[in-house]
Amino acid sequence: MHVDEKLRHAVRAGLIEVDRLLDLFLATQKELQLRIAELESRCAALATENAALRTQAGHGTPAKIEQPYSLEAEEKRQQKRGTHPRKESKKQRRGRLANEEKLQRAEAVRDVFPEGIAQDQCRFSQVRLVWRLEDGRAKRIAYRIYRGSRKQYGVIPGVLGRSEFGLEIVITLAYLIHVIGLSFDKACLVMNFLQQVKLSKSQADALLHQWARHWAEEFEVLCTLLANAVVVHADETSWSINSVWALLSAKARLLLFGVHKDGATLQALLDPETFAGLVLSDDAAVYAHFTQAQKCWAHLLRKAIKLTLQAPTHEPYRVFTDELLRIYRAAHRLQQDQRLGDAGRQRKVEALTTQLLDLCRPISLAQESATGLDHTWHLLALELMRLALKQELFTFVTAKPVEQPNGVCVPIGSTNNEAERTLRDPALARKTERTSKTLVGARRTSILKSVLESLRVYLTTYTLPTVVAEIQRWQTSGRSCFRALMEKLELVQAEHSVLDQLYPLPSPDG
Repeated sequence: MHVDEKLRHAVRAGLIEVDRLLDLFLATQKELQLRIAELESRCAALATENAALRTQAGHGTPAKIEQPYSLEAEEKRQQKRGTHPRKESKKQRRGRLANEEKLQRAEAVRDVFPEGIAQDQCRFSQVRLVWRLEDGRAKRIAYRIYRGSRKQYGVIPGVLGRSEFGLEIVITLAYLIHVIGLSFDKACLVMNFLQQVKLSKSQADALLHQWARHWAEEFEVLCTLLANAVVVHADETSWSINSVWALLSAKARLLLFGVHKDGATLQALLDPETFAGLVLSDDAAVYAHFTQAQKCWAHLLRKAIKLTLQAPTHEPYRVFTDELLRIYRAAHRLQQDQRLGDAGRQRKVEALTTQLLDLCRPISLAQESATGLDHTWHLLALELMRLALKQELFTFVTAKPVEQPNGVCVPIGSTNNEAERTLRDPALARKTERTSKTLVGARRTSILKSVLESLRVYLTTYTLPTVVAEIQRWQTSGRSCFRALMEKLELVQAEHSVLDQLYPLPSPDG
């Protein structure tokens, strides 16, 4: 028989007195308390040991290492600690090359004389080697520069400052990186493969920074043209740094990377209080204060179509969407109808507005307290009514086409698809992390891409030769086609730099 059963049997039989039983109970309780205290002490010791082990192991997860841990980085750290010998660099020739050696390295030699001075009155000054694209490949050209009696030096055409690369190489590089969207490494590989241009990544970066500084003034001129445009397509999306905006007009196409998606950014470019043109955009709150607006029909129609797909058996959604599409198509036919005058077109627009209000008003009242998809339907009807009453849905019907500098007339659209398509590549680059990581890089991208994209609406054919010829004409005449148009329209440039407002540079003292 077990000890506990023997004890119970003795208690029931009266063989053990109550005092003896109480003594046994107290002794057992004391023994249990001592055991509990021992176990608690052991648990505390184990917890302390476990915490020490977790701290040593990094709490079970590897700590994020901020410093590079490549072999080269480790060798640099060892060199600083004095535990690794410094590599002896190969001795390279230092100093300037002699003119004779420069001429030997060149594939062609050309003389450059100062403009307006007879050649017999000039004397030789120096030789400069420049890489140029000729006959589809890179060539090293030696330019023999002459100067006049008053130190008037000959200027190499198509070369900025003391750069050793011609304009056509820089334009190709900028187009591959900032327009097509290739990485620096891939752009250098493409140019080396197709044109035998040997550029390192650091050289490409320095060249683009140089041209971004050179074109900063052209970007400011484009901002002035945009602020005085007749029609502006506007859209924005998130980016690696803040967001990216597309502001497109017939005379300027601005893309701003790394700026904030708020009213302050828009005000720096298009101040709602002073901008008198038409803004074509979605129904975001940041665009709500312009006097003339055309809201994107594509956004509204997509909301209606989505309802029919979410509830395909619900007939009212289908009837509403079909009627909304009928009104939209009627507006497009009205825009293209050349038989109507301005007054007749306006009367037709008023009739379409009445039809739209009659369609949406019953839904906005009947579904006011609805939930789910019916509530979404109610909100869409309210949005359509609000935009119709503000006259922001059929502006494209009565607005006049806009002529671009290259002579192409563009009718006003009913959707904001052009701006959305422009932002498609930056959005894809954001997903693949092919974007700038600093504001300096975002500023450079904004300048170069805006200038190159704006040239599309100024040139009848947009190719590398036409772009290079146009920019060389800028260097010869002293002003760009953007500035020439601004002066022709008698527009005044803003006192404060838009670039400095959007991309404030750090102060010299840090």
